[in-house]
Amino acid sequence: MPSKSRTLLYFLLAVLLASVLGTVLQTQFNLANLQALGAPMPLTVRLQTTGLDLLGFSPLFAVLVILGFVFALPVASLLARHWPGARWAIFALAGALAVLAAMALANALLPMPTLIGANRSLAGTLGLMACGSLGALLFAVLGRCAATAHS
Repeated sequence: MPSKSRTLLYFLLAVLLASVLGTVLQTQFNLANLQALGAPMPLTVRLQTTGLDLLGFSPLFAVLVILGFVFALPVASLLARHWPGARWAIFALAGALAVLAAMALANALLPMPTLIGANRSLAGTLGLMACGSLGALLFAVLGRCAATAHS
């Protein structure tokens, strides 16, 4: 597979991972908030709601992740070439900051106070940022494996 096609595939897989994890996380945060208000939250409701959010919310979150990653991952790749010893930290930080910046932009531009419910708390925001980190780390791992295979 040509290098650009491979990079695009790795980018899309990174977005997919961050989006799926972020969707599951935000769903569970929302359900926990409802449960704290006294709503019953059996496992079947959690699973059903998570499935619905994977279909309905994850495309929106994927757009935010793409907006962040399209800037962050190329910069992280460049920085990692100059500081190979910090490669994993660079990508983890880039993924976290990409999601944080995308959520901040969405919250600033959209009329509702906060687009993503989990982003209303520090724990939720940090969790979503961690999802971005994992997506970016996947991109870094796949890129490293491809580079090693072609050396």
